[in-house]
Amino acid sequence: MFDDSFFKKVEKKTKVNKNTIINLAEKLNSGNMKDPDALSEVIDTLSKMTGKKVNKELKNKIIAKVISDDIPQNVNNMF
Repeated sequence: MFDDSFFKKVEKKTKVNKNTIINLAEKLNSGNMKDPDALSEVIDTLSKMTGKKVNKELKNKIIAKVISDDIPQNVNNMF
């Protein structure tokens, strides 16, 4: 699907390694897009990786939007 050069480019740009990317993708690809616990874990991981704090209220809003398939095309319009 993606070769190592793709992951090296992403890692160079984001400082996120290949294993972390694959791990997050597997959590979301295995039918967990409707599992609040899996979504919470992914949000927490992304929050730590990016240094952006996500409080409980915002995390719950994000989870609710994902579960209800109410995600706008432009994520900036999400809240």
